[in-house]
Amino acid sequence: MERTILSPYTPETFPENTTLPEGARSVRWQDSFGYGVAFKPNIVYAQRDGKELHIHYLTPRNDRTDNPLIVFVQGSAWFQQDLFIHLPEMLRMCQKGYCVALVEYRPSTTAKFPAQAEDAKTAIRFLRSRAEKYRFDPERVALWGDSSGGHTVLMAGITGDAWPNHPEDEKHSAGVKCIVDWYGPTVVSEMAYEPSCGEHVSADCPEGWLIGHLSVHEHPDLAEATVPQRYLRKDVPTPPILIMHGSRDMTVNFQQSVHLYEALRSMGKACEFIRLEGADHGWRGFACDAALDAVDEFLKKHL
Repeated sequence: MERTILSPYTPETFPENTTLPEGARSVRWQDSFGYGVAFKPNIVYAQRDGKELHIHYLTPRNDRTDNPLIVFVQGSAWFQQDLFIHLPEMLRMCQKGYCVALVEYRPSTTAKFPAQAEDAKTAIRFLRSRAEKYRFDPERVALWGDSSGGHTVLMAGITGDAWPNHPEDEKHSAGVKCIVDWYGPTVVSEMAYEPSCGEHVSADCPEGWLIGHLSVHEHPDLAEATVPQRYLRKDVPTPPILIMHGSRDMTVNFQQSVHLYEALRSMGKACEFIRLEGADHGWRGFACDAALDAVDEFLKKHL
């Protein structure tokens, strides 16, 4: 029998196949994940202290060139990062339409404070100078970090184009529209006085390494310099900040976020604070749609 070669259909006229073989079942589901994701790993954005620093970049598979950008800094107690711990959450944010840059910083065993904040700013400037290539709107950039990454994005976001900066940075702004801080330490000299399952005073503790492998309490000036809220100024705008912290955080006590929130409120800065009841240091409440929806709602408000 001669068969007819069909002319191409348009999306509007394409017919649905109604065949249902015996034993098969027919359902109608709706997509809920959003966009597909393109992944560009191992982009070298800087070379510091003999080490290449990388960005791993996620782009939503849409036809937009003005997507908002999340610059995400993974926490690591300021040591070497495992950059993919929050990849599942970042994939979901990318599916919602955000470009996401996972940023590597120099560990404290290589470079002490404020190297990590410098690196975050360098990454922002690197990306902003290539916004068209990476398909995001350079005016719609947010910082997000967890734990020591939360501390890093607070330092970078609050100080913006002011100190600290690396002399080799590209000549673009490091300013951002808003900041998301997940359970970041803020006043390291207070951590030993708050319930914790870790030690926060000696030269070998994470906070000790942050200030140059020194005792936190023996060097109060160096510890004080790491406090993000120390850089708040009433007459200098601060990006709106969303703080999320678990009430049962055994690593960075919940009170660390209270210190930050109270400082922001006292200066009339725009901030939101979500206490996750019973949540620990990044789990039992963070790895869920509700937590990401709260972040998404905040970002949409400010980007």
